Amino acid sequence: MKKIHLDTDLGGDIDDLCALAMLLRWPGNVHLTGITTVAEANGRRAGYVRYILGLEGKSDIPVAAGADVSQGFYRYSELSYPPEERYWPEPIVPSPNPLATAIKLLKQSIEQGATIICIGPFTNLYLLDLQYPGLLMQAELVLMGGYIYPIRSGFPNWGNNMDWNIQVDVRSAKHVIQNSNPTLIPLTVTVETALRRAYIDDLRKSGTLGQLIAQQSEAFAMDEQNETKYGETCEGLPQDIINFLHDPLACAIALDWNDGVEIKELPLILEEKNGWLTEHIHPSGKPVRVVTKVDGSRFNEFWINKIAKM
Repeated sequence: MKKIHLDTDLGGDIDDLCALAMLLRWPGNVHLTGITTVAEANGRRAGYVRYILGLEGKSDIPVAAGADVSQGFYRYSELSYPPEERYWPEPIVPSPNPLATAIKLLKQSIEQGATIICIGPFTNLYLLDLQYPGLLMQAELVLMGGYIYPIRSGFPNWGNNMDWNIQVDVRSAKHVIQNSNPTLIPLTVTVETALRRAYIDDLRKSGTLGQLIAQQSEAFAMDEQNETKYGETCEGLPQDIINFLHDPLACAIALDWNDGVEIKELPLILEEKNGWLTEHIHPSGKPVRVVTKVDGSRFNEFWINKIAKM
């Protein structure tokens, strides 16, 4: 039985929903020991998570709201959310709790031997390590984030500033990477994945959770226009791209999916400059496991098969 704890900022970019759905529909031996939310707005994200778990009959999975935007950890004092009336079938009740509840849940998951998958800012892990110094070193961490090698030709020409999970809370990101032994799944490889419009019909046939992903996919496609921005301009991506599957890829690799995946141990030096974090390869750097190559097309099909297999 593979134990997993998910730390997520679900409720903004829809790839967090796509990641959680994949974990819930992963066949057989996956046990979610807990889910914590980060970059919170008084339990709004935790409410979304609880709603999704209810759709799949998994309300027994522990959920706790973690670090809140109001606590001053983030580059921005407020974060925007997609309009609920278009992205959700009904109003969602927030689920706030004391921050200590999320830290306790993370600690319990680590003590149970769970792999911690962080697909949002690393704030909760930072706060955990401040309260329990050295605990992160004992944990198996998989972190979605990083910008080490440049993005390959044929994909969006993004810079380091687009690495949301790291750059929105640089202090936490730097501390966590330096005080743990993580596996990084960088933005520079996750950008080769795609949630496609071609998947929407299959999603609609895949229960209430699949229907929710379809609803949010159509709303996101209208709002973001990625088919025009990237599908028509990036030859490495399908023309019907709605969004990237950053977070689902990180979760799949944490669960040992390795079809076309290359992982290298790279010596990294982290440098903070003008409020931004960079990761440089240098012989004197800390050895870090980094995913350096993926087959995005294969993963796209893998993901939809996991969600649509009912």
